[in-house]
Amino acid sequence: MGMCHPIRAALAVLSASAAAGWAGVARADLAPSSPFLPANSAAAGAQAGPAGPVELRGIMSTSQGAAYCIYDTAKKTSAWVGLSEGGHDFVVKSADPASDSVTVDFQGRSIRLVLRTAKVASAGAGGAGVAPAAPAAVSPAVLNPTPADEQRRLDAVAQEVRRRRMERERAVQGGALGPASTPGPVPNR
Repeated sequence: MGMCHPIRAALAVLSASAAAGWAGVARADLAPSSPFLPANSAAAGAQAGPAGPVELRGIMSTSQGAAYCIYDTAKKTSAWVGLSEGGHDFVVKSADPASDSVTVDFQGRSIRLVLRTAKVASAGAGGAGVAPAAPAAVSPAVLNPTPADEQRRLDAVAQEVRRRRMERERAVQGGALGPASTPGPVPNR
């Protein structure tokens, strides 16, 4: 169980070497901003302000004590280190678990770093020109449903399926026939 499959080991070595080889390559033909994000998301990221030379990106409890993920913004690398652990351009001198912060010595100066929080931005509406559907009324969960409760739930599901089908049909008819025309009766053949 402890042995690694030889093909998996070879793939891991290949993927690691490929990632290392492509890590420093910059592509000039890439878009400066993501086409999948709203237009104002790039401006929001620019307003966040410049990051310091190092950032605290994570805190982990280990059997040897706490470990801190320190990210070097210039080198774009990170390392998990303990208190007073050398071997890097920085040394974590002290930690404050209550405020999720550490004090780091970096290039002869002391810097207080607070754990960086992830920023989540909305990508906006799902599709262009498609109004979001109104959600169906959600009934509260019943722990021990009776047959009547189960029938009401199934009826609500069937009603929601019918509503979504009608919305889909209206969208297809509106796109194929145009907004001004309405479908007529279909002759039997």
